Amino acid sequence: MHKPLSFSKPKRDFNNPVSPPAHSPAFIPPPITNNVNLNLPLDIILPGVDAKIARVQAMVFHAVGDTGGIKGTEVEEELAAVMVKQIEDSRASQPPVDEPLFFYHLGDVVYFNGMSTDYPVQFYEPYQNYDAPIVAIPGNHDGDTRTRTGDVPDDETTLYGFMQNFCAPSPQYLFKHRATMTQPYVYWTLEAPLATIIGLYSNVDGLLDGPGTFEQQRWLAQQMKDAPDDRALIIAVHHAPYSLDISHGGYGDIGLALDRAFNTVGRTPHLILSGHVHDYQRFMRKVGDKEIPYVVAGAGGYADSQRAMHRVVKDPDTGKPLVTPFQTSLADVTLAAYNDTEPGFLKLKVTKTEINCEYYTINFQGSPQGVKDQFRIPLG
Repeated sequence: MHKPLSFSKPKRDFNNPVSPPAHSPAFIPPPITNNVNLNLPLDIILPGVDAKIARVQAMVFHAVGDTGGIKGTEVEEELAAVMVKQIEDSRASQPPVDEPLFFYHLGDVVYFNGMSTDYPVQFYEPYQNYDAPIVAIPGNHDGDTRTRTGDVPDDETTLYGFMQNFCAPSPQYLFKHRATMTQPYVYWTLEAPLATIIGLYSNVDGLLDGPGTFEQQRWLAQQMKDAPDDRALIIAVHHAPYSLDISHGGYGDIGLALDRAFNTVGRTPHLILSGHVHDYQRFMRKVGDKEIPYVVAGAGGYADSQRAMHRVVKDPDTGKPLVTPFQTSLADVTLAAYNDTEPGFLKLKVTKTEINCEYYTINFQGSPQGVKDQFRIPLG
């Protein structure tokens, strides 16, 4: 009698930031686009912003993922209130200082299946007072159409809700406080005077392309090649290449796809932003003579309690939390900082010479806790 095959997830070493590959990763082909140009200049959605950035010599924006409040939107709303206050406080100063110009969402806008009917409660209402543009890349929950326990059966195709609300042909007010965004596609490039942000779609289980196809892989390499070299280059992708959380771990296919693009083009980005894991982690990876931050920022509100946060592994010898900097099993990757107990978001300031990143948190009673991690990335 043959022993039945086991499809349980192989266990990884506690210090390994990359999970073993899935046996059969799910890939749902995204909608077909006829757009040749998937680049969007920032001044299209913020008229006059180029002159504003030139005047202050800086571009500030927010970033976080995994906000969808299907279990309740209180945490999402409390984080949004802190972000709104940062905008209001900056505008109150004369002249305005470090005003966040937009919010770059790192995916999983609504749970669990990206349904368009969930956008009013999970997205538009929590951010109704955030009067700057919100742009996004999709997460796995934005594209996954598989029915789960307790789900209403899907009657929409993959990414329908995301496309309706972020890739609309023209701005429309589907909700009274915010118009739909007009991004060119689910993977796309935001062009700004001080930064190029390449946004990827990592599908349901952390893949850029389906088996035997290389469309997004080739597009990524071309975008990196074309990006001006006199400004910051940032890549955003929902599934994190590295993570030391207990639940997920990093997604090796995404890390390999990024490395293929780096090798093809002969350049690396200054920063990589991800979500998916419901906590904050900052890894520093040595590539040649550079260090690249790989940042996980996925505590945007879906995790509405400490129990719902994805906790970072503990030292098996002591049973205590990891002390940073922590050397992972990968010689070139170090965990520099993490926060797995509080919701939070990133505030990034890009200048001609550096990117300054700050991670702000609140507690689960809604009280702001200030900056819990801060780092600078020199450009050049």
